[in-house]
Amino acid sequence: MTTDVDTPVSDRTTAEEEPLGATRSERLSALAQQHGALVTLIVAMIAATLSFDTFLTSDNLENMALSSAFLAVVALGMTFVIVTGGIDLSVGSLFALGGVLAAWGSQYGTVVAVLLPLAVCGLIGLVNGLLIARSRLAPFIVTLASMLGARGILLSVTDEGSKTYLVDKGSFFAKLGQGTLFGVGLPVWITLTLFVLGAVVLRRTRFGQYVYAVGGNEDAAALMGAPVARTKISVYVLSGLCAGLAGALNAAWLVSGVTILGSGMELEAISAVVIGGTLLSGGFGFISGSLVGVLLLKVIQNVINQIGSLDSAYQQVVSGAFLAVVVIAQTWLGRRRRVL
Repeated sequence: MTTDVDTPVSDRTTAEEEPLGATRSERLSALAQQHGALVTLIVAMIAATLSFDTFLTSDNLENMALSSAFLAVVALGMTFVIVTGGIDLSVGSLFALGGVLAAWGSQYGTVVAVLLPLAVCGLIGLVNGLLIARSRLAPFIVTLASMLGARGILLSVTDEGSKTYLVDKGSFFAKLGQGTLFGVGLPVWITLTLFVLGAVVLRRTRFGQYVYAVGGNEDAAALMGAPVARTKISVYVLSGLCAGLAGALNAAWLVSGVTILGSGMELEAISAVVIGGTLLSGGFGFISGSLVGVLLLKVIQNVINQIGSLDSAYQQVVSGAFLAVVVIAQTWLGRRRRVL
């Protein structure tokens, strides 16, 4: 049997699951699973605009966009990992480590400040991928170990967290984090560019087809000739690179390498990816959905801050409850589509 190599695996799967004679219920279930987060985001923003005069101001929107940019870059790499059916718990520590390495390297120029965290975090991602793909170890255990190891390297570089490396405010590296283009921060433009590239790679390249195939059915992908091990290794390297880059951009924005950042970021990234429609079981997901998931989390957090009377801990409670609802809805919609 032959397949169209120019069509992403997810598209072929959708076509198989939803033939031309698909019922209206099937189509509605598919649309809800793919675009439910976007609809929720639009509704949340409309409600917040009507409830708070300060929500739609330029300052508030700019702050939300900047704070979303760093998490979004991490979520971009996480999307590739989760689509293959894996998980990466090390990204929070890699984010913090990348920021510290970038701040330290900035004294030697912008090139070192950017390439050093990419090299180190990419290398840790490579180790994760090799252990998972070649040694067949569980992604949860491997990346949990990397999370602890990366945090240990961070503490070693900063003398147990007592040393904070600063970035020269007049350097070009600092401008990468604090500069603007058409009134929008450069980190936001960099993030949007990366998401466009990520979407093209995942949906329009052979590597993207392999990512979907591995997540959909690893054994079947191997029988079809897909390089399963190489694909797994590549997505974990990509996840490490994204986390390191996000940390570097954050250091440029803060003009310092803050050691306490990144705690819990891996859970936020996973939440954003899942909320955006990517299945934790793998084989199905969207780059654009992950961006929507990040924005939705930030809108929820911003609304809680706007209320003022609620403790910041409610952000975690609401985000966790929302994630649980999304996972339940995804499971129900998936079963409904199979039954119909």
